[in-house]
Amino acid sequence: MAITIRFIGALRHASGPNELALDFKRGISIKELISKITKEMPALKRSLIDQQLVYALILVNGKEISVLNGLETNLKDGDHVVFVPVVHGG
Repeated sequence: MAITIRFIGALRHASGPNELALDFKRGISIKELISKITKEMPALKRSLIDQQLVYALILVNGKEISVLNGLETNLKDGDHVVFVPVVHGG
């Protein structure tokens, strides 16, 4: 099962390449995907997630995960996942 992952903005700088193609033997959720990529790319962890808070807008095939099943959204073969950093100011 192949998933394409793309990082935008500051996340791209933390990840190295702006796009990855990963293969999985079985289905994987967004939550599991985040866990896997932050273990492989520790520089992303501070920019992407802290505890249960996700610091990015996450799109699966162009749809924001809140209109799908949130972090429990299951990915399937050929899906495209995009991580866009969320910037807060005050």
